[in-house]
Formats: sequence, structure tokens, C-alpha cells
Amino acid sequence: MIDLKSDLPYIKGGLATLLLALAVNGTVITLSQHFLGDAQQTHKTAQNKLSAAQRSLSTAADDRQNMASYAQEYSMLLQRNVIGNEQRLDWIDGLERLRRRNLVMRFSYTISPQKPYQAPVPLDTGNFEPMRSDMSLSFDLLHEGQLIRFFDTLRSSINGWFMLDGCSITRTDNASDNSKPGSVPQLRAECKGGWLTLKNRNAP
Repeated sequence: MIDLKSDLPYIKGGLATLLLALAVNGTVITLSQHFLGDAQQTHKTAQNKLSAAQRSLSTAADDRQNMASYAQEYSMLLQRNVIGNEQRLDWIDGLERLRRRNLVMRFSYTISPQKPYQAPVPLDTGNFEPMRSDMSLSFDLLHEGQLIRFFDTLRSSINGWFMLDGCSITRTDNASDNSKPGSVPQLRAECKGGWLTLKNRNAP
């Protein structure tokens, strides 16, 4: 038979130790859960920062690539005298060189004063104002192929940005005259277009 009174002094020490151990374990568990929650939150925050940094790096790489592409296009436009003031004398010189090449039987042209260009759709042109010098051209042709070749050569041999709006082609009164093949114009073409330049708004 157990005598609680006589055994109590021996039990009290062990019981106190047990209660202390339970209290410590409970505190450790509570603190562990708290630290685990903090660690998880810290990890989540670090992950978010890492993801944001990776997105920023990717955006910076895209921007760098775009800037390189824009710089190349800008350099090309500068070389072709599209950016800056209109190059009317260069256009006239180029057209006279085309005349000497006899790509068509005959052509004449007029270039109107430069004016702001209104695009068919709204454009964000930044610091550049689009300007256009309208041009009208008249041709005597043997066949339509001459007209196509003329404008292909114009774009490749004259610096600038020429925009062809359209052409109307009619047969001439000589179309049925076969007495001198290859020497009588068969078609007459009337074309309209213009030279586009980009003027820097901040330029003096």
C-alpha cells in the first residue's frame, strides 16, 4: 500500500521537475511556432523581392534591347536625311538624275511648300513633328512597268522618305499607233505623294 504522506516529499521534487519541463516545452513550442511564422513571412517577403528584382531585370533587358533597336532606326533616319529640315535641293538633284536615266519616256513634277503632316490615324511622335512636302508627278509611259521601276529607283537612290499616295493611269491617243513601236507613249500617269521629314520640336 502507498503511503502518500510518507512519499509526498519524494514525489514533490519529481512533480515540480515534470511541471517545469512541461512549462518549458510549452514555451519552446509557442516560441517555435512564432519564429516559424516569422521565418515563413520573411521567406515570402524575400521571394516577392526576388520576383520583383527579376521582373525589373527583365524589363531593363527589354528596354536596353529596344533602345538599341531605336538607336539603329534613328541612325538610319539621320543618314537618309529624314530627321531635320527638308532636303528640297537634294530631292530635285535626285529627280534630275532619274530623268537622265530615261526610266520613263517623260516626266514632270512640282514640289509644294512644306506643311505639317496629318496622319490618317493619331500618332505619338514625341519630340518630332511630322512635316510633308507634297509632290505631283506626270508621266508618259510605254507600259505600267516603267512607273513601278521609276518609284522603286526613286526610293533606293534618293535620300528621304517618299510617300506615294496613288496614281491614275489613262491610255493616250497614240495607244493605237503602231507605226513606231517603242517610241510612242501608250499611257499617261498622274501621281501624287510627298516627302516626309521629322522636325525636332526642341531644335533651335
